[in-house]
Amino acid sequence: MEFSKIATEMNTRIENGEQETVEIELDHGEIVNCAIMIVLTVNDKDYIVLLPLDKNGQNHDGNVWFYEFIWDGSDKEPELGYISDDAEYEAVSEAFDLYLDDVEFDELVELPEEGLDGEE
Repeated sequence: MEFSKIATEMNTRIENGEQETVEIELDHGEIVNCAIMIVLTVNDKDYIVLLPLDKNGQNHDGNVWFYEFIWDGSDKEPELGYISDDAEYEAVSEAFDLYLDDVEFDELVELPEEGLDGEE
């Protein structure tokens, strides 16, 4: 899976604990705190995967939200865009499923530090 420069930078911040949650204001005014899971790059656009949390900081249903992630890497706050195109949403969902498969594989199989041919 390939990541844009912006996605790589943001994912590094997430992994380092610098950016763990974000507040999302829904259309009806409710504010939901969400854990940031990852920023994916799909068809040259970045998307953020959010895990909505309840008031106790938990998620009991496993649902995630996808938004377009718009950030130029500056000190300005990133913007989130609604994904209205079904095909675009499906592509992001499939990319997230592939990411989860990769993470699960990495957890199941401990890869050696050196390359498969024994070289470092």
